[in-house]
Amino acid sequence: METQSQLPSTQLQLKGTTFLRTCINGINALSAVCWYTGLLLKRCMDANPSVRTYPDIGWLAFGFKGKIMVSVFVYMELYLVAVEFLILEGDNLQKLFPSSGFKVGSVSVEGKQMYMVLAAVFILPTTWLKSLGLLAYVSFGGVLASVVLVLCVAWVGAVDGVGFNQRNELLKLQGLPTTLSLFLFCYCGHAVFPMLSNSMNNKTQFPKVLMVCFVTSTMSYGSMAILGYLMYGDNIKSQVTLNLPTDKTSTKVAIYTTLINPITKYAAIINPIAIAIEEASRLFATRSMAILMRTLLLFTTLILALSIPFFAYVMAFTGAFLSVTNGILIPCLCYLKINKSARKFGWELVVIVGILVMGFSVGILGTCSSIKEIVKRL
Repeated sequence: METQSQLPSTQLQLKGTTFLRTCINGINALSAVCWYTGLLLKRCMDANPSVRTYPDIGWLAFGFKGKIMVSVFVYMELYLVAVEFLILEGDNLQKLFPSSGFKVGSVSVEGKQMYMVLAAVFILPTTWLKSLGLLAYVSFGGVLASVVLVLCVAWVGAVDGVGFNQRNELLKLQGLPTTLSLFLFCYCGHAVFPMLSNSMNNKTQFPKVLMVCFVTSTMSYGSMAILGYLMYGDNIKSQVTLNLPTDKTSTKVAIYTTLINPITKYAAIINPIAIAIEEASRLFATRSMAILMRTLLLFTTLILALSIPFFAYVMAFTGAFLSVTNGILIPCLCYLKINKSARKFGWELVVIVGILVMGFSVGILGTCSSIKEIVKRL
């Protein structure tokens, strides 16, 4: 019987191309949907120059109740993303130093928990920054880290002996809701889009900013997804860095680079929540009280991360329930409410209704699936 290595090169190439096209097309579809809903948010903002934040769009569309509803979903999403960052730090540091941990009397503190606390200490000073201009310099480190991470993982596969030979089941329908939820989580920046747009000197260039962001993100996420599948197949873990051999220098660089991302992005994610709290109460008008509030905000995310340290399923829940709502459903519903012409039958309405149907389907299936898995592991 002819083995796979003996197949003609044209057949091997065809199989590889089909796999790549499947991955790229799937990721591109999700990226395109989220990019389009980002443009819808921008159009909602253009309808009223007084709109400054995402909740303001909810107010413009549905009044005070709309603002409250959007605020709840937006800040819940950002809060859980911040929690995810701390879990990510703990997972990867434990991978590097698996035997760490200590005891305080009868209380045993595992390495993962200890590393979450240390990560929070390092992140804390960045949360005190209010200026998006200053945060941009911090965030640049995260962009650079993402590029380095992809290169390191590719190096492990190509040079350090892991290879790209895994060929497992490409599509598992039972895992599709979780997979889609995870991908949508990766494109969950809609909550900060209005704030980013308003921070620009030339707001008309924001659609171009969205294009650059989504194309860059898709290339990064797509590359990592393809590399992880080809290297580890069905054995891949919630983070590909947890699969990498720890005795390789490239692995250490990859993990250290992964650790940089949360530190550089945490402040930008938590900033809208902090600003909303500061604007809602005069208690935090002074600089010292604002710093105290931001410190307490970080502390609460740390407590939750220590309580529910299941990276993949917390991420899937956030993606299915909150990212779908904030990134797909709310932009479409607000746009239809604000823009009367969009409600007339035509290609735009058909596209938006199609996106809403897809969003509701993924949201319901993904939320149920992720909650089931989290409860199972508690």
